[in-house]
Amino acid sequence: MLRQHLILPAQMGEGVAASGLSSPAHPPMWTMVIAARSLTDAMRLLGGGLVILRRLSLGAGAVLLVLCGAAPAVAPDDPYAQARQRMVRTIEAIASAAGGDATPTILDPSVLDVLRRVPRHAFVPEGLRERAYEDEPLPIGYGQTISQPYIVGLMTDVLRLTRGDRVLEIGTGSGYQAAVLAELGAQVFTIEIVPALAQQAAARLPALGYGAVRVRQGDGYYGWPEAAPFDAIIVTAAVPQVPPPLLEQLKPGGRMLLPLGAAFLLQELVLIEKLTDRTVRTTALLPVAFVPFTRTP
Repeated sequence: MLRQHLILPAQMGEGVAASGLSSPAHPPMWTMVIAARSLTDAMRLLGGGLVILRRLSLGAGAVLLVLCGAAPAVAPDDPYAQARQRMVRTIEAIASAAGGDATPTILDPSVLDVLRRVPRHAFVPEGLRERAYEDEPLPIGYGQTISQPYIVGLMTDVLRLTRGDRVLEIGTGSGYQAAVLAELGAQVFTIEIVPALAQQAAARLPALGYGAVRVRQGDGYYGWPEAAPFDAIIVTAAVPQVPPPLLEQLKPGGRMLLPLGAAFLLQELVLIEKLTDRTVRTTALLPVAFVPFTRTP
């Protein structure tokens, strides 16, 4: 399998699968010619050529879905409902094409159903709402982004949550991932280091019906000890190594997901499982590009 990767900082953002980010309306800011023996190999590489390959595949799939599938009912007061349906179909197509080793080819139906309901457009700046359901990260200010929808769906799926699970999120951002977790029935505790983003999320989440989510402003490295232990921990920023306090706060039998690697380079999305005997098992899922983990000076 090809293992050489090239990434340019101009294209990086939080929560991006290393398969490219462009759409026909928003072409990539760089291009790269690649060769791969299979679509699975290609999905693990970066570059404009891969974007075209992926978009052609998904475009064909989308046409079949439109022609063969019945259109879902849309509430008359929800102008974004159809866009969310298209977003979920794109997520399903990417999972089918890219999954198969450590990542699932089919995401849990409950996760997909939640993605159809949570209004992603309400978590992005008003000027970017028309792009809210594209499969791409979007800037939310302060050097941060809202993650690519496929990555949100994948990470949520891999956590294998059940209703009532206690989940710690490090990196609230605009609050979208926290809302997805809450919609699944999890008890969500989320920490954001940027004060303005923490304040905005703390106001936005209750306004959208997610008032049970607990938001804290601070350094996520130390976790939330008084709320521990957690059934799951999700980190949405690149860390060079696993923060020991987070591993300590993970319940035996729990799962933690984080992008492991250097900032501004390619990282690996890693699943950490704390077994019942308190030993740890790690699994590398796929290459990703996340914004760096920020610490308090």
